[in-house]
Amino acid sequence: MLVKYGVAGGSLHIKLIGEMDECSASAVREKCDAIIESNLTVRSIVINLSEVAFMDSTGIGFLIGRYKKAQKLHIPLYVSSPNTAADKILNISGIYTLIPKAE
Repeated sequence: MLVKYGVAGGSLHIKLIGEMDECSASAVREKCDAIIESNLTVRSIVINLSEVAFMDSTGIGFLIGRYKKAQKLHIPLYVSSPNTAADKILNISGIYTLIPKAE
């Protein structure tokens, strides 16, 4: 899985590209945590899921872990642009009660 990021308008935008599964989760987790830790002055973090081709419960665990990290840093976390399948998984899991969609 590829991870791209940038800062715009005071928000850290992290874009995930590929498949989020057990095989890729550890490396993506480490990379995203390093990105977050090197951008502690941002006002929010947005994780873009528009190019995530596949996501299972590992993806939910990944998002919850980043949510907990952001909470400790007092930075709100959002998800954006999940495809239909990912959106369904996130909706059923109830994750949107913790991590809202970015508008």
